[in-house]
Amino acid sequence: MSELYFDSSYLTSWTTALEEKFTQDGQHYVVLKETAFYPHGGGQPCDGGTIDGIPVLDVSRVDGRIWHQMPSLPEQEPGAELYCEIDWQRRFDHMQQHSGQHLLSATCLEVLNAPTLSFHLGEQECTIDIDIADLEPARLQAVERQVNTYVYRNLPIRAYSVDEAQLATMTLVKPPSVTGRIRIVEIEGIEYNACGGTHVSRTGELGMIKLYKAEKNKGHMRIYFRCGWRVLDDYTESLAINDAMAARFNTGRKDIIARFDKWTEEQRQQRDELERLRRENDEFVMQQLLSQVVTGTAYSLVQYEWVSRSLQDIQRIANLLMEQGDMVILLSSADERKVVLAQQGQPDLKCGAFFKEYLASFGGKGGGNDRMAQAGFESLEQLREFVQFAQGQLRGEGKA
Repeated sequence: MSELYFDSSYLTSWTTALEEKFTQDGQHYVVLKETAFYPHGGGQPCDGGTIDGIPVLDVSRVDGRIWHQMPSLPEQEPGAELYCEIDWQRRFDHMQQHSGQHLLSATCLEVLNAPTLSFHLGEQECTIDIDIADLEPARLQAVERQVNTYVYRNLPIRAYSVDEAQLATMTLVKPPSVTGRIRIVEIEGIEYNACGGTHVSRTGELGMIKLYKAEKNKGHMRIYFRCGWRVLDDYTESLAINDAMAARFNTGRKDIIARFDKWTEEQRQQRDELERLRRENDEFVMQQLLSQVVTGTAYSLVQYEWVSRSLQDIQRIANLLMEQGDMVILLSSADERKVVLAQQGQPDLKCGAFFKEYLASFGGKGGGNDRMAQAGFESLEQLREFVQFAQGQLRGEGKA
């Protein structure tokens, strides 16, 4: 089997013979006499595209052969000619990111004396882990400027194979893990690297390399970066966000941060004022409810239903009431179909146990502890039936 991507990363279509087609573990695969589909490996994802018009879902190397996974098998039998086509947008993106990684790793070694430990090419962003304990923003920026200097110099990038004698004359980034003829990717004047991936032919094709951040990872530093079209796409998206923010704040891009800081302070002041008004309102509501306490029954009972109050509001007011003395509190919200039962100074009333015993009979669900419990109902009718029943129990008509 011939691997055409070794000879040229720019080959996008070809015709070749079908060697084998088969199904394994419910998945369909074909093996071709010649393939330009790059399989997973070296930190680079596989290519996509079509074979005989059928999408290629995955490409992997198994026992020295390249398996092309497809949603269905071609109708042709082994020996037939099939037309194959690479998804060029995906291929070129991988070429940019992989070549960019080589150049970035070489620059990190030059500027920081930090070799690369690992590389990941993701769908959105790429990372390299470098052997350095810390990396200040100024040094990261120095790496970014230097690596883009190499991009703009438009240096040739060549891929070729060498034997062991030729290999001995080269200074490689790291020794290859295989023997025999070794494929070398050379960035002229920068580095030699043993690599089987797909690459651009000149550094200028990288367009730009943008370093987004560096963070600690297991004692080393991880650098997040993007190359080429990904940088342009990200810039376009960021620019749209900036323009939207500028329009929202009626200001220029450079003044967005200052305007946002001012807006944040205004929001904080408004929240403080709302909190003050809420506390005043809660105090007023509490006093109104205290004036309606029903005494002379099994418990001193406060009961009230609001048309619309959140469960959080009800719980907060119940807590305020409990601070005023010994009583039982039964509060509910019609819109929310929620009820809260709370007590202060009534050791014989366990709110959670009360709910556990009676809720199910009224279609309610909830629970709590001895001092406070809450529940919800599917309908307002169920809620009111339960509240009416609970009132009777708490007034001594069937003391809990």
